[in-house]
Amino acid sequence: MEAQSSPHLSAVSGTDSAFPERMPPSNLEAEQALLAAILANNHAYEKVAGFLQPDHFTDPAHARLFEACRTLIERGQLATAITLKNHFEQDGALADVGGAKYLAELQASYVNIVDVKHYGRIIHDLYLRRELIELGEDIVNKAYEHSLDSDALQQIEGSEERLYRLAETGLSEGGLQGFGNALSEAVGLIEAAYRRDGDLAGVSTGFTDLDKLLGGLHKSDLLILAGRPSMGKTALATNIAFNVARSKRVERDENGQAYEVPESVAFFSLEMSADQLASRILSEQSGVRSDSLRKGEINQEEFESIFEASRNLQNLRLFIDDTPAINIPALRTRARRLKRQHGLSLIVVDYLQLMSVPAGTRSDNRVQEISDITRGLKALAKDLDVPVIALSQLSRAVEQREDKRPQLADLRESGSIEQDADVVMFVYREQYYLERAEPVHRENEAEDKYQERYQRWQQRCEAAYGLAEVIVAKQRHGPIGIRTLAFEGDTTRFSDFIPDDHLPDAR
Repeated sequence: MEAQSSPHLSAVSGTDSAFPERMPPSNLEAEQALLAAILANNHAYEKVAGFLQPDHFTDPAHARLFEACRTLIERGQLATAITLKNHFEQDGALADVGGAKYLAELQASYVNIVDVKHYGRIIHDLYLRRELIELGEDIVNKAYEHSLDSDALQQIEGSEERLYRLAETGLSEGGLQGFGNALSEAVGLIEAAYRRDGDLAGVSTGFTDLDKLLGGLHKSDLLILAGRPSMGKTALATNIAFNVARSKRVERDENGQAYEVPESVAFFSLEMSADQLASRILSEQSGVRSDSLRKGEINQEEFESIFEASRNLQNLRLFIDDTPAINIPALRTRARRLKRQHGLSLIVVDYLQLMSVPAGTRSDNRVQEISDITRGLKALAKDLDVPVIALSQLSRAVEQREDKRPQLADLRESGSIEQDADVVMFVYREQYYLERAEPVHRENEAEDKYQERYQRWQQRCEAAYGLAEVIVAKQRHGPIGIRTLAFEGDTTRFSDFIPDDHLPDAR
């Protein structure tokens, strides 16, 4: 196999001599040794079956021979020079290296079966190096192309995606695993919950009652947080993201010594800019009204509170990406990059109806596009092994009902949103609707009747003031229910709700 030199590489260098023609990296001896071991003892195949593929071999004859061995062994048949002889008698690729005689020579070659995995890793490593060379040439060649459908940033993201996939090749050996392995992971989660006094095994949302219902935010789960406009879904998502980012998890080294690791959060904001989100968090933590921050109407004491809060938040591992209409491939690439550099504990997407689909896959059916997006988010949660919270809009059907608490059927452009989600939560604030439903004096209505209605409305407003409901309408691994949180509208801050009868006696 000859290396193909790129004309663009020559154009960059100015001379062909600067890039002398080189053969792609390979090791035919390692390939021969591995095949010899498999032919001599088919159990050797099991040592490399999890990561080695036929296209990882440099020599086409070796690739076909490995594939034929794999086919026979996985059928429960014997793969030897004799059983493969008829299969390869008419194979031109094998004829070039000696045909059936070559098979016999391979099988007669002695190799220690213990070394088989080592040879397999050599073959796989050289395959990755060849792929890196091809990827590098593709990057250069595509950079010279000018396409309206793919700008430079999209080419970078596409290249990062290919590079990540290449890095993962052969590392995550999927497929069937023994029940003992799965059992060990389950016991590990139970142990983590036990060490936290049974509260939760996942990442804490920062809200006690919600954590008790959900058990925390679990790895690989897709959580949908939905609500009508002005219900506070972005505020709640921001609060959860902040609570996670300021917390730490306990890890143990190989000697069993415990140490703390800060949690990291990726917040993809398709609706608000990064500075707007930062202002929200500043308002929440400083206690200064968010509208006062926007207008600059603050006094010296409030300014000092903001400065102190900003200093405390400076090193928070909360990373914000405010790219509008981001698509799943770009989001996946950036999340993977963050996980490599800083670790990753949670991904928040605000919100999924504003996401786009990659060019070339767009459809006139928006419901189908949303379904593709939710499936992509669920796959991302499993791929990176982190919880993903995706915000979603609700249909206007909510406004037509007397009881405006959301239901699963209200999910806008639902498609597979409910199906793909592990958890579906709604944010509902009765105060919002009551404030817009002040009773008016009806024609010919007696004054006492009007006053009675007005007093009932006032009582409902007082009871609902500063409260929000988080309605868990679906939970794949646990119960559903409603949890009440306190909500401060001026600072868009959620907190644990403490009923009056649970407050300490001030006397």
